[in-house]
Amino acid sequence: MVEYRVEKKYLVSDMDLTLLASRLDGVMEKDIHQQGGCYQIRSLYFDDFRDSCLEENDAGVDYRKKYRIRTYDPASGIMKLEIKEKKSGFTKKTSCSLGSEELSRIQVGDCPEFDSNRPTLNQLLLQMKCSGMAPKAIISYERTAFVHPTGNVRITFDRNISASACCGAFLDDTI
Repeated sequence: MVEYRVEKKYLVSDMDLTLLASRLDGVMEKDIHQQGGCYQIRSLYFDDFRDSCLEENDAGVDYRKKYRIRTYDPASGIMKLEIKEKKSGFTKKTSCSLGSEELSRIQVGDCPEFDSNRPTLNQLLLQMKCSGMAPKAIISYERTAFVHPTGNVRITFDRNISASACCGAFLDDTI
């Protein structure tokens, strides 16, 4: 069962990030994926021909979805297809693993076959066929993450955020 969680986002200065990270370091653990001070995240975001996902996000529409493929290490070839849903101020995420051959097909609009064991993939494929969902942008950034088991608390700091419309370069060393 996928649970909803609360997500809050704030813009803060580098000085505030450093101060907050040093305070959290004493009371929270670092995320298990983190080696050193941060880790890299790269996401390939999808949208339809009307850019509905972007428009709904900017307008703050109560119920909305966004589709993305995410990797933490492009050289590893390990990727997840994720659908992130927002509803009444809560967020939930469903995901499935994705292979490099499937990524290549999706990048050129050639949908893989439906897979009864991967409903997340099937939702994306349905949107690709019915509403023209296609890769639109790559977003890349560094993340420092702290976790605490009480209340399933997770605090992340994202910085050095960059974007590219060269969607075919998703797994390249540099974009």
